[in-house]
Amino acid sequence: MLELCLEDNEFLQEAEERLKRLRSEVKRWEIERLFTEEDDKANAFLNINAGAGGTEAQDWAEMLLRMYVRYAEEKGWKSEVVDLSPGEEAGIKSATLLIRGEYAYGYLKGETGVHRLVRISPFDASRRRHTSFASVSVFPETPDDIKIEIKESDIKIETFRSSGPGGQHVNKTETAVRITHLPTGIVVQCQNERSQHQNKAMALKLLKAKLYELERQKKLEKWKEIHKNQKEIAWGNQIRSYILQPYKLVKDHRTNVERSDAERVLDGDLDDFIEAYLYAQFKTT
Repeated sequence: MLELCLEDNEFLQEAEERLKRLRSEVKRWEIERLFTEEDDKANAFLNINAGAGGTEAQDWAEMLLRMYVRYAEEKGWKSEVVDLSPGEEAGIKSATLLIRGEYAYGYLKGETGVHRLVRISPFDASRRRHTSFASVSVFPETPDDIKIEIKESDIKIETFRSSGPGGQHVNKTETAVRITHLPTGIVVQCQNERSQHQNKAMALKLLKAKLYELERQKKLEKWKEIHKNQKEIAWGNQIRSYILQPYKLVKDHRTNVERSDAERVLDGDLDDFIEAYLYAQFKTT
């Protein structure tokens, strides 16, 4: 194509477009070369929990939810909200996304940890600056050929009325399902499917994913090591800060990658942070 450009400049634009696509493909191959774990190709469950702080933290949790949905869209993946607990006034208390796409878990596993937001609060009449926290946890979806045995005697199943969108039967029938795994204390819930049966099936799928993480680590005490970055959702424990006031800056505290275009980051442009983390992890293994 470049040789043709010497004869006719009309081929130049097409050559540049092809080169741009090639660079993008090479970069993707370089990143996927870093995925050495068996589960890196898997779909991902991504859980978000608001920290202390009421409406401020719950609004921040909802902003994170939007950010990851947009990131999935940019990657060409599909995302589905399998559970969502809305806040009292605004935002969300918690949410769980199922993100389907090749290497979804591989890309997202480094997002586990505490995320910090600094901004002028839209809920403060005095326009004061507030700091909010939310935590993110990421688990691989359990492969169909992996058998995770869950004894009925080990789980407690509760039903409750859905608090999210779901049609005319919301708050009238107990379609939402919460499952507690008694031996480990893991609690999962789903309320966004149309029926109690569907919610139970999705909750069991999420429970299996979390139990699979434990099984994959061989010992229960290594559970904390999987999420060693996910400490108390408060000061000093964040993996990334999103500062909107008095200046704009997003900084990952593990890799020191910084971006000043905070709005683009919150709109799902996370590749710089995710790729830097993956390269850093690869160098230490």
